[in-house]
Amino acid sequence: MLDSDDTDSVSSSSTIRSDYVMSSAVEDVQFERESVLDQSLDALFEKRGSTREKALVDIIEAFSSSLPHEFVEKKFATLLHQCLNSIKKGSAKEIALASHAIGLLALTAGPGEKAQEILEESVTPISEALRSRSEASKTASLLEGLAVIAFVGGNEPEHTERCMQIMWQVVHPKLGPNVVAAKPSPGIITTVVSAWSFLLTTMEGWTLDPKIWQESVSYFSTLLEKDDRSVRIAAGEALALIYEMGSLEKFCGSSKVISDNSINGDISSRDDGYAPETSVKIGGESLTTSTWSQLIQLNFIKRYLSGGFVKHMQENGFLHEVFSFTPKKKLLSSADRVSGTDKRMYRSPNSILNKARTQFLNKQRMMSQVGRLQNLYTWLFIYKNIVSIVIMFLVAG
Repeated sequence: MLDSDDTDSVSSSSTIRSDYVMSSAVEDVQFERESVLDQSLDALFEKRGSTREKALVDIIEAFSSSLPHEFVEKKFATLLHQCLNSIKKGSAKEIALASHAIGLLALTAGPGEKAQEILEESVTPISEALRSRSEASKTASLLEGLAVIAFVGGNEPEHTERCMQIMWQVVHPKLGPNVVAAKPSPGIITTVVSAWSFLLTTMEGWTLDPKIWQESVSYFSTLLEKDDRSVRIAAGEALALIYEMGSLEKFCGSSKVISDNSINGDISSRDDGYAPETSVKIGGESLTTSTWSQLIQLNFIKRYLSGGFVKHMQENGFLHEVFSFTPKKKLLSSADRVSGTDKRMYRSPNSILNKARTQFLNKQRMMSQVGRLQNLYTWLFIYKNIVSIVIMFLVAG
């Protein structure tokens, strides 16, 4: 029989052992993730394009489902430059993947020197890649990647405005004489307008160069008549944002006077000119928007992060500041910490988390076996001492 103190001691020891094992398992998950990222980064040096594409897919998945800050701290420059090499020399698919990976790298790194370096190093390669028209998916990914990079790292207004100009030239290219521009598809127009509006949310109206953006309202107004619904929505949001910022004169041009009534008429095709209040549930807390600027930012980030949106909103400090959002702090159970972190990835038998779970169970079995062996050794030690004492008494007798 055990005394109550002994029972408490055993229970406490068991709890400590369980916490230690779980903590070790979580560390194993993080280690496994970094190991996968290291392997993927090494694969970006391979000559075979399909190998690099697969590596970029794995990197995107890792950066979407987690925020590998330690990896970014150690391998930031290498990952950036290899992704830029993919943009310069890769296939259309590889370029699209690399652009997305760089955007996720910027979101994970957050504002600061790294984000500024990403922007400085990426603008020229992305701009050059956009000039070589090819697949729409490549162009869209380049535009969205550039938008995210500038959103995080564009500390100076002129840097952000330069990125907006690069986007604008996709639908309004500067052409030489006797050159006919290819007509952009509705999908590209939508992406350009959405990315341009996304960056406009970070700008003060007075910092923009009026010579560059004159007649932009007129262009957006013509898009409201297009058949494609996504084009109309993007144009309506752009007009609503400009109106909300109070920058109509700058965007309309001094030679053309447009009344508030006519602008309201254009905006009325999108939610009667008022920003619809939206609310998104994230981990038990609500993220609410009440302006066009907030709504445009939220929708763009949701689309870009896709399945990783909730994870980033729960753990990404930069996005907490952008949306003035404080995630609900809750103490996760041991099961949540391992199996609930990435349910989508966990479904695969070859996933990182499934492997970690197997390691965790193996460790539990091993520690259980060690415990049994320790008990056996203890009893053997006691038995040996008893035998020795008996022999001693027999010899003495």
